[in-house]
Amino acid sequence: MLEVEIKSRCSDLDGVKKTIVESGGTFISTEVEEDWYFNHPGRDFGKTDEALRIRKVNDMVFCTYKGPKLGGKTKTRFEKEVQIHDAVAMQEILQKLGFILYGTVQKKRDVYLLNEVTICCDDVKGLGTFVELEMISNNKEEAEKRLFALAEKLGLSDFITTSYLEMVKGE
Repeated sequence: MLEVEIKSRCSDLDGVKKTIVESGGTFISTEVEEDWYFNHPGRDFGKTDEALRIRKVNDMVFCTYKGPKLGGKTKTRFEKEVQIHDAVAMQEILQKLGFILYGTVQKKRDVYLLNEVTICCDDVKGLGTFVELEMISNNKEEAEKRLFALAEKLGLSDFITTSYLEMVKGE
């Protein structure tokens, strides 16, 4: 399965949230997220376009690997995630294996679900506000079509494929 995602800058998160609910979307949760990104000791994930992340979401912790982006107008890539119980211990394990802490991202995220699309309304520390629309699919083209149609309905148009980490690091 692939994660197909589009992201847009958004100056009116409240308006987008209202449109989501009026369109039949369901509010799922508010999350406070802190992400720690690691670089591989033998290859530069910045050059290979991969990511290894530990994410703390409220009181849960996940370790995620993201493969290289597949190109196009969306961020589409292989993703595998596992829940872990101790972020600090996992960081220590990765560092003992030679992985290097590369950067951190902090955000407040309101999550909605509308027609099998996960919509994340993000306030990212130091960067501003964004909306991400995401689907898990085997059909990249169909998912892209659905995501861009929903984005238009939500009034989103300033699309970017740069990750929050790349923005934080100024890349």
